[in-house]
Amino acid sequence: MKIFVAKLAFKTTSEDLRALFEQFGEVESCRVIMDHETGRSKCYGFVEMPNDAEAYKAIVETDETVFMGNELQVKKSRPQATTAKPEKPVHPKRPRHPYVPKQEE
Repeated sequence: MKIFVAKLAFKTTSEDLRALFEQFGEVESCRVIMDHETGRSKCYGFVEMPNDAEAYKAIVETDETVFMGNELQVKKSRPQATTAKPEKPVHPKRPRHPYVPKQEE
């Protein structure tokens, strides 16, 4: 299960987050999201845990707790929105009128 963790402290690293969640079970991956321009944390991250029961326990136990000076918000992650452009609607072929130049009188 993928878990969303918000309101992290700026100094929180992926390793810190991993250590917090490993108390509740196996952690597949852990990532604090960084701003590409500034190199600073965006103060949120994602944790993936393979066992759903352990993941739910971790969510319940860590939500609204203070970690590294900040009160965390922890919940099950929603599916990521697709960034692909929607397809253009297909219109039935309409007859085209040929171009007829205007004749001078």
